[in-house]
Amino acid sequence: MKILVTGKNGQLGQSIHQVVIDHPTADDFVFVGRSELDLNDPVNIDQYFDQHQFDVIINCAAYTAVDRAEQEPNLVDQVNHLSVKQLATIARKQAAKLIHISTDYVFDGESGIAYQETDDTHPINVYGATKLAGEKAIQVEMPTNAVIVRTSWVYSEYGGNFVDTMIKLAKQRSELSVVADQLGSPTYAGDLAKVLLKIAQEQKQLPTAIYHFCNQGGISWFDFAKEIFALCKIGCLVKPIKTAQYPTPAPRPKNTIMDTSKIKQALSIETPPWQQSLAACIVILEKQS
Repeated sequence: MKILVTGKNGQLGQSIHQVVIDHPTADDFVFVGRSELDLNDPVNIDQYFDQHQFDVIINCAAYTAVDRAEQEPNLVDQVNHLSVKQLATIARKQAAKLIHISTDYVFDGESGIAYQETDDTHPINVYGATKLAGEKAIQVEMPTNAVIVRTSWVYSEYGGNFVDTMIKLAKQRSELSVVADQLGSPTYAGDLAKVLLKIAQEQKQLPTAIYHFCNQGGISWFDFAKEIFALCKIGCLVKPIKTAQYPTPAPRPKNTIMDTSKIKQALSIETPPWQQSLAACIVILEKQS
């Protein structure tokens, strides 16, 4: 199979690339970034696929700067919604499977229990709204042969994430205040990468479906920071604060813990405990330092 992975410079794109290196297959992988395929340019998208055809498209590219998104709604909508609709149309015409990454931020966070795929969506910021619009566009354009995977709190050894930020800040300061009233499930990009590659191998054209994937267990950002510092043996004091004490341009949902039972049952996929995957990531980070 010929498999396209967009967003090659992001942490998920890099994680998929590493899995492919570690576990070679007969598949032909093509990794592209903005210089090869610019999702902000509809003409460029059409031109790229006029010259290339794929069996599977894994779309890891997205506008993910949640706060900045509030000031750039048109750009965010183009990347997270309109380009996704265009990719879905192209995938349908090429008879390619489309695997698209979405987010827990399609929910408003007001639920007291873990979110299932069938729960009502109600995003409370621009990022979440555009990602939801992208999901809906795929479902309209591709009634079959598309898979939408919602994930949350993604981190990796490739930087630009909460783990990376906390470690850097802790080396500069003796104490940090971290929000303790927002709950979610951390997701190690290496685990998600393996799941996406497993989905890519499914040969049947099945009805388009949405799945939730994250590591097992729900925690707060405060709990996450404490575990990071414990594993890294960093003696930085972590103080819990409320969301109101740390205002941001984009509102954040309070609780986006997601139920992963559907993907476990349908695709025989395991969801490792978040502590286990974080520890594995920290080991890699320490080897790199």
